[in-house]
Amino acid sequence: MSEQVQLSSVGKELLEKITNRQATIGVVGLGYVGLPLAVEKAKAGYKVIGFDVQEKRTDMVNQGINYIGDVVDEELKEIVADKKLAATTDYSKIKDVDAVAICVPTPLDIYQQPDTSYVESSGKEIAKYLHKGMLVVLESTTYPGTTEEVLKPILEGSGLKCGEDFFLAYSPERVDPGNKHYNTKNTPKVVGGITPACTAIASELYSSVLEGDVHQVSSPAVAEMEKILENTFRHINIALANEMAILCNKMGIDVWEVIDAAATKPYGFMPFYPGPGLGGHCIPIDPFYLTWKAREYNYHTRLIELAGEINNSMPEFVVNKAMYALNGEGKALRGSKIAVLGVAYKKDIDDVRESPALPIIETLYNEGAELFVCDPHVKSFRSCGMVMETVELTEQVLEDADLVIITTDHTAFDYEMISKSDKVVFDTRNALKNYEKPKKYVKL
Repeated sequence: MSEQVQLSSVGKELLEKITNRQATIGVVGLGYVGLPLAVEKAKAGYKVIGFDVQEKRTDMVNQGINYIGDVVDEELKEIVADKKLAATTDYSKIKDVDAVAICVPTPLDIYQQPDTSYVESSGKEIAKYLHKGMLVVLESTTYPGTTEEVLKPILEGSGLKCGEDFFLAYSPERVDPGNKHYNTKNTPKVVGGITPACTAIASELYSSVLEGDVHQVSSPAVAEMEKILENTFRHINIALANEMAILCNKMGIDVWEVIDAAATKPYGFMPFYPGPGLGGHCIPIDPFYLTWKAREYNYHTRLIELAGEINNSMPEFVVNKAMYALNGEGKALRGSKIAVLGVAYKKDIDDVRESPALPIIETLYNEGAELFVCDPHVKSFRSCGMVMETVELTEQVLEDADLVIITTDHTAFDYEMISKSDKVVFDTRNALKNYEKPKKYVKL
């Protein structure tokens, strides 16, 4: 920590607890972000208390039962057995922690506006038990200004002053489910505090836990905007890839071959790939936090909204192309048997949030198709107003289908078997790139 940062007496005491691993750390929200973070903090030697409103989650954690793909089962069992990690629905235990990270959802409401209710309710619970010498870090992705304009007033409602009595910072989560190379521990962290003291103390905590670098910025708003920029960058470039796919389809050009050729350039180009649409809790949602906030400054984020229109249109494009493929076989969509391979939003994970497969499935179902949904990572999911069960991908499923649509390129799928199918195979992910192509093969 920089020697120039002036700390209050309670700040110095908290910093010493962090340095000596004597601090008790709280994590509010034990989902895809919170549980991996809680595990890493416990592995670093801290006593960790996880908070969640879902009793099922807290019970599973206390039994050492893992439900998040990026957490190692054995590590969770070990730290729970060693009493390094415990979970509870009782928020009064926040009084026992020295630092707490807020990792709750920040969805969009029905009007496509930010819903910060989970952040606000978490802040109110923390404010009830906030004490001197406590660090609060918001990790949930949100619009610039949330930490200072929403969370800080709630916490200061306790009568304590930020930067002197307690410390508040924003450090955006960087989680890529299923990524085999980068995880919570080795991904660099960005930290921006309300005051330099807040930034310094939060940075010290993350430095003691993570292997990745900790990059300090001048304010929470910079860190909040940085996170939005990350996801908007991907959102827009994926939209470009999707638009290229639509155009190449009309021109009879293989967009995947085009992208592979462009990727040979060692500078000035980064490959992004088309697909059936955007999924997950981040990329389809986060850019619209900025769109909403921009209206406060009388600015219209045209590029972001146009990218959203393109990406949101991809499921419809897939369904239309599926209909044309069936027409080529002399069959109508209504009454056809369609095998949909993959309901998770990306390969090798079980997360179906905002999955583009869902609107595809719903449209096909509503148009009268008979569906067989296969996903080795998802046993059931909600769509079409009901809970739908997945089935195992077998030769019989392929034989019974009039059309096979690959919507998620899970590694576990038997692509060799799929490539030998004599039915129409519509590959939206270029999953069969390295396999012999089926006789009736359609690409995005």
